[in-house]
Amino acid sequence: MKQKSRSEWEHMIPNLKISHQAIIDGRPVDSASGETFDCISPIDGKKLASVARCGAEDVERAVAAARKAFESGVWANMPPVGRKKVLQRFAMIIADHGEELALLETLDMGKPIGDSLAVDVAATVRCFDWNAEAIDKVYGEIAPTGQTELGLITREPLGVIGAIVPWNFPMLMAAWKLAPALATGNSVVLKPSEKSPLTAIRLAELALEAGLPPGVFNVLPGFGKEAGEPIATHMDVDGLVFTGSTPVGKHLLSIAALSNMKRTFVECGGKSPNIVFADAPDLETAANAAASAIFFNQGEVCTAASRLLVHKSIKDDFVDEVVKAAGTMQPMHPLEPDAAMGAMVDDIQTERVMGYVKRGTKEGATLRCGGHRAKVEENGYYIEPTVFDQVTNKMKIAREEIFGPVLSCISFSDEDEAVRIANDTPYGLAAAVWTSDLSRAHRVARKIRAGSVWVNYYDGGDMTAPFGGFKQSGTGRDKSLHALEKYTEMKATWINLGS
Repeated sequence: MKQKSRSEWEHMIPNLKISHQAIIDGRPVDSASGETFDCISPIDGKKLASVARCGAEDVERAVAAARKAFESGVWANMPPVGRKKVLQRFAMIIADHGEELALLETLDMGKPIGDSLAVDVAATVRCFDWNAEAIDKVYGEIAPTGQTELGLITREPLGVIGAIVPWNFPMLMAAWKLAPALATGNSVVLKPSEKSPLTAIRLAELALEAGLPPGVFNVLPGFGKEAGEPIATHMDVDGLVFTGSTPVGKHLLSIAALSNMKRTFVECGGKSPNIVFADAPDLETAANAAASAIFFNQGEVCTAASRLLVHKSIKDDFVDEVVKAAGTMQPMHPLEPDAAMGAMVDDIQTERVMGYVKRGTKEGATLRCGGHRAKVEENGYYIEPTVFDQVTNKMKIAREEIFGPVLSCISFSDEDEAVRIANDTPYGLAAAVWTSDLSRAHRVARKIRAGSVWVNYYDGGDMTAPFGGFKQSGTGRDKSLHALEKYTEMKATWINLGS
């Protein structure tokens, strides 16, 4: 497919469908209060839409619709092969609307249009298609018993799932929750981030086109306190799934526990170490990967390799190469087809990141490049790719999740020290190891406390492997067959075969 130019993308904007209402029981509706909030594009500060600002009353309406749909069995009792066909049709419709969805994502969140199309849309399609294809191949079990009884072990849908998703990959993170939840027969109430709600609303409309029954998939745009917390505390929500920051994840765990003890899973933050040994197979490749691993999506990635650990014998030269690579990833207008970085999501996140840059300098780290806001578009939010050297793991820029294009470079002297620094964090989401020594790769990968470890590349994997973290990076796993476990209850049924 021929790559579109910026002007071609801009030509599409006036005709772009921007849905702004909540979706409850298969219908677009205003919030019960009638209130809205402005959806602002971080590209240039222009208003995209006035979006329904949902609250507790809307949560009540959506949960009631989801419960009614679930209890009716219109979706939950459909044979797995039937749900499979609907979800596969949904995946095809998403693919058919790929350019529209990519443009919405870029305008709403600020990421480069090339990434929205090639990463976010493509992975969303894959997620729905994979879970759909998997669901009629998931079997129950039979317990080992004597001749006089039969023990059946089955999994049944939880019921109503509340899903709260973040703003950095709005459509894809929603898909990671929606696809397994829907495939297993649940009804869902989705709250997208108020920073990037547009693709979630559009997905719900497309799901209805695909044949998903009304009430099975509801969307409530709104703020966390007003819409997210009422979902988490609702006594008729059976499961809560969340992706976002660790502080918010902890809060949701606590308030969900005080409600109906709903099954709750949170995928939270990270401060991922990228460990480069002197015997890395290709140091130039490793340096380019180190830059991409922190600057992709403007650093607004939970797995971002924000701590670069380099052996002291090569550290200075290696950091030079990373700085060089950073120079090729300067922010551009996100609709430029060759943009490597786009806009930060909003002014709040921009100021947060710049505060960490100031803190890094104050703590004594050496600023090697970046450290300033970039002038790309008037009223837009852009930050230069920023590299700090001479960082210690005690500095705030090395300990706290910045969620922006800021890299901390730390040196180590041997394998034990590398592992010690890598694990010296409250997080445990991801890590990478670069070495030509196969035994070292296995040793270090085993010792690192993280849910994903990549060797000689960064951010590998696909739908076939689980995603999630150790420690304060969260609970449970997204992706793979293991994700289906979050959305089901296990039941043991015993049958007496005796006379």
